Parts: sequence; C-alpha cells; structure tokens
Amino acid sequence: MAEPADLPPATGRRIAGLAFPALGVLAAEPLYLLFDLAVVGRLGALAIAGLAIGGLVLSLVSSQLNFLSYGTTARSARYFGAGDRTSAIREGVQATWLAVGIGVVVVAVVQVAATPIVTVIADGGDIAAEALPWLRIAIFGAPAILISLAGNGWMRGVQDTVRPLRYVVTGFAVSAVLCPLLVYGWLGMPRLELAGSAVANLVGQWWAALLFCRALLVERVPRRVDVGILRAQVVMGRDLMVRTLAFQACFVSAAAVAARFGAAAVAAHQVVLQLWSFLALVLDSLAIAAQSLVGAALGAGHLAHAKSVAWRVTVFSALAGVLLAASFALGATVVPTLFTSDRAVLDEIGVPWWFLVAQLPVAGVVFALDGVLLGAGDAKFMRNATLASALVGFLPLIWLSLVFGWGLLGIWSGLTTFMVLRLAFVGWRAVSGRWLVAGTA
Repeated sequence: MAEPADLPPATGRRIAGLAFPALGVLAAEPLYLLFDLAVVGRLGALAIAGLAIGGLVLSLVSSQLNFLSYGTTARSARYFGAGDRTSAIREGVQATWLAVGIGVVVVAVVQVAATPIVTVIADGGDIAAEALPWLRIAIFGAPAILISLAGNGWMRGVQDTVRPLRYVVTGFAVSAVLCPLLVYGWLGMPRLELAGSAVANLVGQWWAALLFCRALLVERVPRRVDVGILRAQVVMGRDLMVRTLAFQACFVSAAAVAARFGAAAVAAHQVVLQLWSFLALVLDSLAIAAQSLVGAALGAGHLAHAKSVAWRVTVFSALAGVLLAASFALGATVVPTLFTSDRAVLDEIGVPWWFLVAQLPVAGVVFALDGVLLGAGDAKFMRNATLASALVGFLPLIWLSLVFGWGLLGIWSGLTTFMVLRLAFVGWRAVSGRWLVAGTA
C-alpha cells in the first residue's frame, strides 16, 4: 500500500486537472443530444416528441447500467491508490466483459418488447408511431454505450481522464456530422428524417467503443474472464442499479405524464430536461474528480486527505451551481429558441425553466457529495437515500399532477422536492464521516 505522503495534495489545480477532461466526457453526450434535438426540431413538435420517447428508452440503458462506470471507478481507484495499477486495470477488463454480455441481452429484449414499451410511455397514437422506428435502430448501440461506460470507469480510477475525452468526442463528432446529412438528406445522402438521427447515434457510439477496447488491449493485464471480480462488481452494481432504477422510475413517469398533456407539453419537458441533464453533468465533472481522488485516498489509508477532497470539491461545485443559475436566469427568453421555433412548445417551456434555475445551486452540492460517497463505495446508503427521496418527493407529485391536471408545474415541483430531499440525506452522511473506510475491499 502506498504511503499517504505519496498522494498529490488535493489542490484546486489537481481537482481541475481531473474535472475538466471529465467535464468534456460528461458534456459530450448531452451536447450532442441537444444538437440532435435542434436538428430534429426543425421537423416539428411530433418529431421532437418521438425523439423524446425513443431517446428516453435508450437513456434507460446507459443510466440504469451506469454502475459499469461509477462502480468500476470506485473499485479501480482504491487499487490505484494502494499502488496496484494492474489490479485497477483488471477491474476495467472485467467490467468490459460484463458490458458486452449485458449489452447483447438488452438489444434482444428491447427488439422484442419495443412496441409495448413505447405504447405505454407515449399512450399510443402518433407519438408512439414516431418513436418506434428510431428506437429499433438506436438500440443496436447499447453494447457500445456500455463498453464506453466501463472504459470511462477504469480510466477515471487510474486518474486518466484525458484519453476518455478523446475517445468520446471522436465518437460524437462522427454522429454530429452524420446527423443532419441523414435527417435532411444533404450531400446526396438518403433523407431518413427521424430514423437518420438513430443511425447517426449508432455509428458514433460504436466508434467510441472500439477506441476504449483498443486501450485495454495495449495494457499488459490478463484479459480472461475472472468470476471473482465479476461477482464483486455485480454486488456493488446491484445497489447502484436499484438507485438508478429509482431515478428512471421518476423520469419515465414524468415523460409519461407530460405526454398525456399533448405533444407541446412533452416537447417542452424534453427540452428543459435535456438542459437539466446537461447542467447536471457539468456539475458532475467535479464529482468525478472527487470520486477518483477519494477512492485513491481511502485505498492508501489516507482518511484526512479523503475528507479534505470532499469539502473542497463541494465548495467548488456549489459556486459553479450558483453561476449556472444566474446565467440561465438571464438567458430565459433566448436559450429556448435555440431548440425549437414552435410557439406552443415555447409557451410551455416557461413553467419548467424557472424550476431549473432554482435547482442549480442545490444540485451543485448534491452532485459533489454524490461523487464523494460513490468514491467511497457507499453504494448501499446511496441506494436507500435515492429510493426514499423518490418515493416521498418525486413520484407522488408527478402522479398527482396527472390526476389534478397540474401539468408541467406539478412534474417539476416533484423534481425539485426530490433534489431537496437528496440534499438532506447526502449532507447528513457526509458530515457523519461514516463513509471514511480505508482499504481496497
């Protein structure tokens, strides 16, 4: 095990050196999705709604299985902090095998169940018909998405956030070039409209996945399946999956309820939610730095160092949340027009926009402490806190908004309550110090 003195100090420069490349990785997908939304948005509200429903189903894959990234980082970082780089990278090998296996199963299941899935979420009709072809094409990217999650996980664990940035940006750049060409039929390409968006997504995702696979192949570590490591990853993944399932139950419910209020409402919800997701990931870049540094510090047995990282990152992230809130408050009349010119959609956006602004300072603290606790491997507590916040805060208000016709006001009130409850839970846990457990186990 490395001595505590061997760890670099948790300076602002050190945190930024990990956070800024991680920000690029985290921001690349939502930035591309916003670009995709802007391209598809010119096809009309129905196309946006179809993309919203199809994209929601695909996002369930990466979100529900993000333990391949976050769980791998937590385990890999502890080995790295203990001075065992080989074991840290072996975590990535096993996570990649797991990604391939799960990805194949996901493709098969979604192809069989695609019609009932989109019908239930979109309440049938034209929105479901628009979403179904997009989903059937895009789901073939599921294994690639999961491989990239695993690659990000082990590389963050060994405190390499630069290569993942290159790989992910390259993949999305390919998608961004293809998207307008295939949607509109430019430069002699076929005009596929919404389906063209799905094909562009698919090509870019596999490009990035192949780059992550190549990175593992050049490392001198065993590449065979190790059942013991897989079992340990699945145990941690179980708690993280339940936690993510609580998120997804909330967001799927929100989309389903918004769809009941018409295409304009679900389109407006999608635009603001996509911005919310993008800003959440911007703040999460600091949490990624916390996760890597905290995991390494605990692996080296340096508890004071881990605590110092936790509080420093939380302060930085809270300040970032305040700055983002101010920026989007000032841009309230301009930014929405970048994504749609539909007057009905723009009228609906006004309600969730100010909820978004109010949540950002709270989110800055919540996401930073999420990173600290995930880096410590405190998955069981994170599971329980998220479940409680969803069951008490988010879900009741979402479904009451359907019953009483509150629309987007009720949906976004639920999301805000959810964030405040999470702040209470993770804040208490961080102050308690119960997450400060040393070692590689």
